Amino acid sequence: MNLKTVKRISRIFTAKGLTLSAAESCTGGLICHFLTAVPGASLFFEAGVVTYSAAAKKKLLGMSQTVLATHGMVSEETARHMAKKVRLLTKTDVAISTTGNLGPDVLEGKPKGLVYIAISTRKETVIRKCMFKGSRGHVKEQAVRTALAFLAEVVGND
Repeated sequence: MNLKTVKRISRIFTAKGLTLSAAESCTGGLICHFLTAVPGASLFFEAGVVTYSAAAKKKLLGMSQTVLATHGMVSEETARHMAKKVRLLTKTDVAISTTGNLGPDVLEGKPKGLVYIAISTRKETVIRKCMFKGSRGHVKEQAVRTALAFLAEVVGND
């Protein structure tokens, strides 16, 4: 992973005086890992949670059983809820979330490689639906790279 995007995120957040939090599922904490890989991350990065299971999503993020039953863990609605809730819980300006199916099999009728990324700001929550190919590790890596680039794009244009 090239840290160029993370350094850009750090510059944007620091210059704008914004704070960031993360709620990860399929990326398993890798977004938090890369965000904290650059010096000065503590100036903008507040907190991150990995809510891998449905139970963790309910317990830590207050995910409703209705959302999970209706849309599933791999859905735009789940990604939206995760980002909004972690932003509110941590009182940050911006939050990022990821949820998806890394494979190897279909999950909830959703194909391997399907990932939803959400960025929640005080103004709006935007979602990106992605389809990645490759091994489980490769899909995870692509999801992280795409999520960080999406975050830089959203906050950089704000």
